[in-house]
Amino acid sequence: MSLIEDLNWRHAVKAYNPSQKVSQDKIDKILEAARLAPTSSGLQPFKVLVVENQDLKNQLVEGALNPECMRDCSHVIIFAAWDNYTAERIDKVYDFTTDERGLPRGRFGSYTDKIKGIYLNTSAEENFAHTARQTYIALGLALAQAAELKVDATPVEGFDNAIVDKVLKLDQLGLKSVSLMYVGVADPELDWIGSMKKVRLPNEEFIVEFK
Repeated sequence: MSLIEDLNWRHAVKAYNPSQKVSQDKIDKILEAARLAPTSSGLQPFKVLVVENQDLKNQLVEGALNPECMRDCSHVIIFAAWDNYTAERIDKVYDFTTDERGLPRGRFGSYTDKIKGIYLNTSAEENFAHTARQTYIALGLALAQAAELKVDATPVEGFDNAIVDKVLKLDQLGLKSVSLMYVGVADPELDWIGSMKKVRLPNEEFIVEFK
């Protein structure tokens, strides 16, 4: 199937079958799509956490807008962004990049000095807003990969970030949760939206062209 056909197939699942699991190879492909997402300056300023453990999912349920989905899905994928930019974080990424490419460390020093000059003089709140936006690109690609694999999924912002951060101890990693993705097998009887027509604004209302 084409990407457009895959995207027409997918929908935000509203109920999952708790007795069915998504295979690890499919989870790995979804995570790889997120890992390969483009990010500003190539910094990948976020991490992707995967929760399959049922006890942990039960702890995360409190504060979820749709707790049944979180509880019953196969995996909860958490997109968590850096809480701030630091010189050490920037250097670590670029040292790894130059090492992998067989280049001398510092090869991109003039560029990293430039972005340090921007980020290190910006508040942590503004920097987190920037890192958080990067996660949505990865979330989108993960959803597209899930659709290609015919894996049911739900993008999620309806949850209590403070609870997720506390349960997973994200502060110890210098991270804050931004969004979630439930992955699993839809329950056809309870997933009320699954049989409905997919609706999006028509092109003439959604697209503005300047020719």
